[in-house]
Amino acid sequence: MLKISIVEEKKQRRLVVEGGLVAPWSDELKAACEGAGSGLNGRELVIDLKNLTTISQQGEYLLLKLMQQGIRFRGCGVFTNEILKQVARRLRGKGAQK
Repeated sequence: MLKISIVEEKKQRRLVVEGGLVAPWSDELKAACEGAGSGLNGRELVIDLKNLTTISQQGEYLLLKLMQQGIRFRGCGVFTNEILKQVARRLRGKGAQK
């Protein structure tokens, strides 16, 4: 199960993601990001992963794609932070190969 809440703030729009980022729910996050990315009016889009419990390989791939688009992430748990670090390393590695 995946729950996505949108929090509107002065300088950012935050998507709070709770539950598991696994198929088929990773597609829900992708769609939510596409929708939330419009009408930002200079604010940044931030994805809050502090309540994420599971990330599949497909979920990691989606996080990589979202990072490539410049979306920022916030993750408070040890598990989530480690996954984000690994994804960011892959992103930097791909950037170096181009």
